[in-house]
Amino acid sequence: MPGFDLSTAADQRFDVNLSILFTELPLLERPAAAAAAGFTAVELWWPWIDSPTPEHAELDALRRAIEDAGVRLTGLNFYAGRLPGPDRGALSVPGEESERFRANIEVAAGFAHSLGCTALNALYGNRIEGVDPAEQDALALENLTLAARAADRIGATLLIEALNRPESPSYPLVSAPAAVEVVDKVNAATGLGNARFLMDLYHLAMNGEDLPAVIDRYAAHTGHVQIADNPGRGAPGTGSLPLAELLGRLRKAGYDGWVGLEYKPGDRPSAEAFDWLPREARAAR
Repeated sequence: MPGFDLSTAADQRFDVNLSILFTELPLLERPAAAAAAGFTAVELWWPWIDSPTPEHAELDALRRAIEDAGVRLTGLNFYAGRLPGPDRGALSVPGEESERFRANIEVAAGFAHSLGCTALNALYGNRIEGVDPAEQDALALENLTLAARAADRIGATLLIEALNRPESPSYPLVSAPAAVEVVDKVNAATGLGNARFLMDLYHLAMNGEDLPAVIDRYAAHTGHVQIADNPGRGAPGTGSLPLAELLGRLRKAGYDGWVGLEYKPGDRPSAEAFDWLPREARAAR
């Protein structure tokens, strides 16, 4: 696999998503594995897919694992149901799921704050058959407002992510403009200005969007970036996306935040899925 051309993406800060990489290991072993691979930062989907409010002992164990590994937690999802799986969030789903999201807000914010994490991602949720989309959107704005205020209390950003229609056909935010529109609505509702766009280049590529144009238009609205190659959602170099050029364009557009590695390792251990990135470039500078 060719190396990553850092000449167009210098000074990027990469973190590893431990919910898609190193999943061959138990959760508590993944932070140390990322550190052993040379990374100093990690991010996570909500790890307890069946529980928005896990026992304190479970939270404490994961916190210790991250601290003992000497890595930084840079991003955390709020409760979003079964990920990976058919769910794509809970906050716009009337009934039990939105209640589970609300119960998770302070738990997730508290856990993030205990580790100095300043980015919380809230997946919007699928459309539900028989429910008026306007009702779901009103519920979503109400819950995102609560989440934004909780994030603000810990000095964090609330992230809103666009997914892709082929893999998430019931998810309504399947373009950069759709996600940024929600960002703007949340900021208008709260007056806090702490909602931001999560720009996942894989999802946007799957939607057929013009990625350079998206970067030029929305870099100033972006609070986090995630990457995987396309097709296949593999490591950079396994598909056709010019990821180094795109990250370089983001830098030139003023984005200097974290870039999350959210790709599948393929048929090999995750520790072997980073040969595209020189070891000296894995530690955040």
